[in-house]
Amino acid sequence: MLKIIKHLSLSLLLMAVAIGISAKPLSLDRIFDDPSLSGKSPVQLKFSPDGTRVTYLQGKVDDYNRYDLWEYNLKDKTNRILVDSAKLFTGTETLSDEEKARRERQRIFGKGILEYKWSTDGSALLFPLNGDLYYYALATGKSQKLTTTEAFETDARFSPQGRFVSFIREQNLYVLNIKSGKEIKLTQDGGGVIKNGMAEFVAQEEMGRMTGYWWADDDSKIAFTRVDETPVKEAIRNEIYADEVKLFNQRYPFTGTRNVTIALGIVTLSNSAIDWIDLGKDKDIYIARAKWLKDNKTLSYQWQNRSQQELELRFYDSQTKKQTVALTENSNTWINLHFDLKFLKDKKHFVWASERDGFKHLYLYNINGQLIRQITRGDWVVDSLKGVDEQKGLVYFAGRKDTPLESHLYQTPLFKKGVITRITKQGQYHNVVLAKDNQTFIDNSSSVNKPYATALRQVNGDFITWLEENKLDKNHPLTPYINDLTQPEYGTLKADDGQLMHYRLFKPNSLSHKPNSQAHNKKHPVIVSVYGGPHAQRVTNSWRSKNLYFQYMVQQGYIVFQLDNRGSYNRGKKFEDAIYKKLGDIEVADQIKGVEFLRTLNNVDPTRIGIYGHSYGGYMALMAMFKAGDYFSAGVSGAPVTDWALYDTHYTERYLGHPSSNAQGYQASAVFPYSADLKGPLMIYHGMADDNVLFTHATKLFKQLQDQEKQFEMMTYPGSKHSLRGKHVQTHLHQTITNFFNRHFNVVDQ
Repeated sequence: MLKIIKHLSLSLLLMAVAIGISAKPLSLDRIFDDPSLSGKSPVQLKFSPDGTRVTYLQGKVDDYNRYDLWEYNLKDKTNRILVDSAKLFTGTETLSDEEKARRERQRIFGKGILEYKWSTDGSALLFPLNGDLYYYALATGKSQKLTTTEAFETDARFSPQGRFVSFIREQNLYVLNIKSGKEIKLTQDGGGVIKNGMAEFVAQEEMGRMTGYWWADDDSKIAFTRVDETPVKEAIRNEIYADEVKLFNQRYPFTGTRNVTIALGIVTLSNSAIDWIDLGKDKDIYIARAKWLKDNKTLSYQWQNRSQQELELRFYDSQTKKQTVALTENSNTWINLHFDLKFLKDKKHFVWASERDGFKHLYLYNINGQLIRQITRGDWVVDSLKGVDEQKGLVYFAGRKDTPLESHLYQTPLFKKGVITRITKQGQYHNVVLAKDNQTFIDNSSSVNKPYATALRQVNGDFITWLEENKLDKNHPLTPYINDLTQPEYGTLKADDGQLMHYRLFKPNSLSHKPNSQAHNKKHPVIVSVYGGPHAQRVTNSWRSKNLYFQYMVQQGYIVFQLDNRGSYNRGKKFEDAIYKKLGDIEVADQIKGVEFLRTLNNVDPTRIGIYGHSYGGYMALMAMFKAGDYFSAGVSGAPVTDWALYDTHYTERYLGHPSSNAQGYQASAVFPYSADLKGPLMIYHGMADDNVLFTHATKLFKQLQDQEKQFEMMTYPGSKHSLRGKHVQTHLHQTITNFFNRHFNVVDQ
């Protein structure tokens, strides 16, 4: 696999030479400027229901943060813009606070059209813009505004049969009859602490569930959640902007405190009658997922207990009012949620994913919950179920059978034991969208130094056509910089328990191209780029625009090192479970292993090894600086969690348990017991409107460091949320990080 990566790097270099491109050093201004150095990178790629079109969102050339709706027409093999967002609306969007928060939870940032839905018959598309809903008819090529009230509509979609559009307005569930234009308000009591059809905070932020309602396939009923936030502690949260301070009374479920009270109901469209499902005596639970069976009368929902060590897949018959538990998952640590549940058209079987053998794999069940067979197995993980071809008896899934560094599309028999066949080519990371007929797929592929290219392929992997080749030719914005991009080295290190950890090392080109030169003997400072937390993986053979900052730092004379420590994702449950009940311990020990490896390299200056991370990575940077100051001589911590008692229930209790049963673990996992041991220079930055990792995390640490008379640096960003989005903010932030390390490591900015 490493040979393939090196071959790709050589190919890119030869391509640049062939078209006569001279090397050009990166600058921070250019990395975050227009046009994007990633080139044309379409997002939200979808097949039309009839498979004749592929639609996507793409940023404008002169403003890559403003998105338009495009299509690739498979009949005439052309790309064309369907909806120019600037022609429908210009200026600053006015959005509800709920929609702003929802976009932050979805990690959606930008302007224009940011999401869209197809109608089932493929005749129309639906998208929100500036708080209103628009209906685009392919026959006319025109967009019609469906809603005109001053209220905001969110979470809009077509009904499965295409007769209605559903949405949330003022915390109630509505449907609109497309033909007549008549609106029906299906719930009445939404408002204040009551939210109908809406996902609560932890569902959005921690469960990946962005909706609170689900259509039956025949348009007859909608299942929905009713959330009562009354039990959740109300806290006053500041959002500090450049010219004002906003105060929010936010109901934030701090770990160990009460969650929302959740109910699950089914509303019938014909008469708006609501049938409430009995969720059991225990009210302190989570509703993780919901999905209708093919009979249109049975609703499945995933019930999870507070400790997240038990999950039940329940079936509720809306006609008989009876419910059964189809299957139960148990864990001594925690259960990872997934979206890999598919009910087959034969109405007799379903496919389910489980980590019960230590790795996420697929299982086939009878509709009554009887296990038929384990479809996949081995010491590797399935990423996601992509499709099931019932006629041919095949399952398609994304997984990491060949290497944990790349995601690939595979196929394997559904009903009988057989060979697992990899469809996509090694040497690249593949994000795949399979057509509903299982005949073709969208292959969005990249490698570490090659931005995403999007191809249409037959289900056997054969190339059909480019949807967006994103070719690195003389016109591509990245091409002038190709020759100076370094190819990282990949390798593995052993953790204390013998498990293998993958690392990635970005080194100046002089160290790779001239191994025996004087430059090879030069000692370079190192930045350890860390995330280190669960449900994340950083060491992959895939394109991330963030890597351009690493390339920039390498060009300034730094070495950049990344190590996926135990606790991180896509390596199996045992690899993750090492962090259970005590955070910031095993992870730091593993990062120390990384530094010990770095110290063995001739070109590394062991006195100048710094660490930098954001979010969980910011927490890791603090713990490394406080607990391992002999290994890390300087650190930058971004938007860090400092006290897990200040974080939310679902995330924190998943890994630390309830505070009442693990008080010592919470204390040991906070940064405060170790701050007195800070030795080297430290910088902390934070968005002052962060509603995820609250700004309080930073201010609480500021106060303790000041009380301990510990010197540190800080940078705050007025109005910025957790992700610190925006060209100017990102440019300034990375200038600040660079200047910090340059000053303390005596590096002259090149």
